[in-house]
Parts: sequence; C-alpha cells; structure tokens
Amino acid sequence: MSRDRFDIQAYLARINYAGPVNPTAETLRALHIAHLQTVPFENLSIHAGEPIVLEDRALFEKIVARRRGGFCYEANGLFAALLRALGFDVTMLSAEVAGKEVGSYSPPFDHMALMITLEQRWLADVGFGDSFLEPLLLDQQTEGRQADDTFKIMQDGDYQIVMRREADEWKPNYRFTLQPYEYEAFAEMCHYHQTSPESHFTQKRICSRATETGRITLSDMRLIETRAGQRQERTLTSQTEFDSILSERFGIVMANQ
Repeated sequence: MSRDRFDIQAYLARINYAGPVNPTAETLRALHIAHLQTVPFENLSIHAGEPIVLEDRALFEKIVARRRGGFCYEANGLFAALLRALGFDVTMLSAEVAGKEVGSYSPPFDHMALMITLEQRWLADVGFGDSFLEPLLLDQQTEGRQADDTFKIMQDGDYQIVMRREADEWKPNYRFTLQPYEYEAFAEMCHYHQTSPESHFTQKRICSRATETGRITLSDMRLIETRAGQRQERTLTSQTEFDSILSERFGIVMANQ
C-alpha cells in the first residue's frame, strides 16, 4: 500500500486518535498509547483458520476495516506503515523473547519491534502484549517509570535488551539488534506460530489490550482484569459468554461465529 493511498484518517479513527500528527516524539508517544488501548493483542485468526498475511493492505483490512487486532508482526507491521505515512523514519527489528532459563532466548524473528529515528532513537512496540505503554529511548540506559512498571534498555554486546523491574529484580523481556528488516524476513517464524503445536499461539486463544487503569485479557476461558495494580480473574462458563465479552470489551465479532 503506497503512502499516498494509505488511509491515515481511517487508521486514526480506529485508534480513537485526534491529536497532532507531525513526526515528533510527543506524537509518537500519543499514538503508541492510543494504539495499545484500542487494538488488541490477539491470536484469534490462528484458532479460526484465518491465514495471516504480512502485507500492509491485508493488515489494514483486518485491523482497521474489520476492527480486529493481531500479534506482533501484524500490530507492529501496520503501526510502522502508519508512522511512515505520517513522515516518521521507521525500522523493523528482529527480536528474541527471553526464555524461562536465565540467559536463554527464542530464535531470531520470533518477535518484531520498531526503531523510530527522530532527534533521538526510540523503541516502539505495540505487539508484545503486557509491556511498555510509551516508547523507550534507545540510546540512554535510564530507567523509565510507566504507571506501575519500570523499564530500561541495556546494552549487551551486539544486542539491546528490554528490561522490566519485577519486585526488586530486573528481568529481560526480549533482546534485539538494530539491523533493519522487511516483512519477508519474519515470514518463516510467522508461519511457525500459525501452525506449530509447539508455538504458544496455537495452544490457546488470547485477546488482550491496555486500558486507562490497567489491562483486560481473555486467555481461553479466563477473564483477567487489572485496575490500578489490583487483579481480578474469573472463569467463563460458555463460548457464548466468551463471544459476548469479546464483542463488548474488545469490539471483535469473529466471522465464523
């Protein structure tokens, strides 16, 4: 989808954004938060047998026109297209998600993040689920407090690592390099996550988005809500209830239901 044919206004309406659109750090921050609070992180296409196509036009049709969400390649891919259409300098980055064992990470291209180059370089990510709400400065290893969380980016050889403070301990979210990539580089891992029984995306349905006070998540038949640091969880009783919450709280109605 070429820049002159990209429907910026439709995208901004989708994320309920009516603020400035000039390519500044303030605009980037506002767009990032608006996106995370309106476009869910979700893998419902995988469980509905809908193929995921990494191409701007297909992602626009899904996320904007059909008001769906997506996982990292989709949400960050289309967010990159929006930012470019607004005049931002955007780079797609390959990221490796931290494993349970200390120092272990998933394969390259397991996750997509974005580097935005303005007067300073920023890390943006609207496709990691429960993570940082505001873009992080790439070249300053300073702590950034966001709501109830604190993040920083740490240098480790050729890698940068997104660190999150949990209690009194820093834990890695993922690591990445600054080498630029396009959609094609992520295609193999995107296919893996759609088809492999070993992928956590094929094992259960997930739909989650940030709210003004926390987060709301459907994890299979569990509804989890966090408000001001207080977590509530309950088990749903039927697929009908699941579909109702999906519609009422996330604005999603699956075509095959």
